[in-house]
Amino acid sequence: MASLPVLSMEKARLVVAAGYNPDRKELEFKYNPEQFSLSRSADWSDQASHPGQKAGARPTHQRTNPTTVTMEIFFDAFGELLGDVTDDVQTLLDWTRPCPPAKNGVMSPPLLEFHWGSSNAAQGIQGYLQTVSANYTLFRRDGTPIRATCNLTLIEVPQPETKTNPTSGSRAGFQAHLVIEGETLHSVAWAEYQRPDFWRAIAAFNEIDDPLRVPAGTRLLLPPYRDAAKLA
Repeated sequence: MASLPVLSMEKARLVVAAGYNPDRKELEFKYNPEQFSLSRSADWSDQASHPGQKAGARPTHQRTNPTTVTMEIFFDAFGELLGDVTDDVQTLLDWTRPCPPAKNGVMSPPLLEFHWGSSNAAQGIQGYLQTVSANYTLFRRDGTPIRATCNLTLIEVPQPETKTNPTSGSRAGFQAHLVIEGETLHSVAWAEYQRPDFWRAIAAFNEIDDPLRVPAGTRLLLPPYRDAAKLA
């Protein structure tokens, strides 16, 4: 009886979707992850706790936070002549470095996408590597690592809306800025206006109650300089 053909398994990979990386734009995994996790949280206001609100009042939406993708990747070059997993691990570590600064001096991370065949589980998610931890577990006699396990945390950076029609729900004529990890309203104000004191204008324009808690992935609308000066 003829045997059935063996179908090759699609390989998972990380791809640089945006941003500049001088060495590698893609990392294909020799061994697919056994599992990966997606998580997302939302902030809601508790209307029932506000003065004057009746019991049973429904919460109102404040923001939906970026998706977090976590996974464990296994690298193994034991069966290869002169095998070495250093380059693959180093690629992941390098992707945590910022891209060359833009004209406004802001340094942003390379944005990555996770692909695995035709899977739609993480479809459309672009994010930056927040953490990479590597554990080397097997070595050749000369100390070259030939086996390692890496744990990754990828934080989504939502893509800006492309609608510009005033009736579409977005405001035309205003520049948008996506907050990345480590940015503050002060740094955004300096990068966009060269006036760090304009953080008040950005906060007021975007109705931000707590300027010290602006999570990565927040989309800010930036008013023109003249309007920002009036609000600062």
